[in-house]
Amino acid sequence: QVQLVESGGGLVQAGGSLRLSCAASGHTFSRYRMGWFRQAPGKEREFVAAITSSGGSTYYGVSVKGRFTISRDNAKSTVYLQMNSLKPEDTAVYYCAARESDIAAEYKYWGKGTLVTVSS
Repeated sequence: QVQLVESGGGLVQAGGSLRLSCAASGHTFSRYRMGWFRQAPGKEREFVAAITSSGGSTYYGVSVKGRFTISRDNAKSTVYLQMNSLKPEDTAVYYCAARESDIAAEYKYWGKGTLVTVSS
């Protein structure tokens, strides 16, 4: 069983930055494809970013591309989401998720989320 714990959320003004972290338990983190998702009140969950197991490839949702950067440190079993130029519409609960491999079909493991609030 993999446990994912997000941290780094909080209140920030529009135009500001935050860095989210997601720490994973277990010894196989380097095999996981990792992703970040978010869900705003009253809205469906939205894909934010993903990174392959080696960190060699990254993918972004349209609404965050150019502003957010996903990265990982396999030695620390941690994935990060650097969020710059934040907008009020980025306000949401941000979730970290893991696939068991780069070719796995689904994100099997999910964290409990961390709240990001961007004030105008």
